[in-house]
Amino acid sequence: MSLVRLNIKGISYSQTQNGAYALILNEVEGDRKLPIVIGAFEAQSIAIALEKEIRPPRPLTHDLFKNFADRFDIVVKQVIIHKLVDGVFYSSLICERDKIEEIIDARTSDAIALALRFQAPIFTYKNILDKAGIYLKVDPTKENDPDNILVEDIINEELEIEPLSEDYKSKTIEELHSLLDEAVNNEDYETAAKIRDEISKR
Repeated sequence: MSLVRLNIKGISYSQTQNGAYALILNEVEGDRKLPIVIGAFEAQSIAIALEKEIRPPRPLTHDLFKNFADRFDIVVKQVIIHKLVDGVFYSSLICERDKIEEIIDARTSDAIALALRFQAPIFTYKNILDKAGIYLKVDPTKENDPDNILVEDIINEELEIEPLSEDYKSKTIEELHSLLDEAVNNEDYETAAKIRDEISKR
């Protein structure tokens, strides 16, 4: 399977799904975009890495990983988004130390935050881009243009992720546990925390 290189086009906030951001990756030699829903912390970490002039007073988690890796001569050579299952992207960090290469499993948002800090290239396989890639134009003057897909469409339709209802009081304990498992599987930890709080109250 052939690899396709990606660049980061930008990050957009969802107005409908609380705490959700869409990270848009752009095909280097093409027009397709790969949208990935990420959490607020990861979006902040990626945004800080993109804005070279912003320096947090204390190292963020991804900065700590970079400092740790530098101290022990570990280099992240590249990131590969290698699998897509039920709307969730899976990634690998290709690392090198003493000329020995290791592959480490990582969440895609974390992998990209680290790729920026190591200035490592980001790749995906052609079949993943064929399956999940879209042609994205964010032009509000062309509302009837089918190619004009907005960020809300990406988050709520293209990736088939629906905002969970915040009214958990009417749910049974069994339903809450089911929603909690679903949120954790989708790596939506903000929603998982809210559901966990409701379970704790019971």
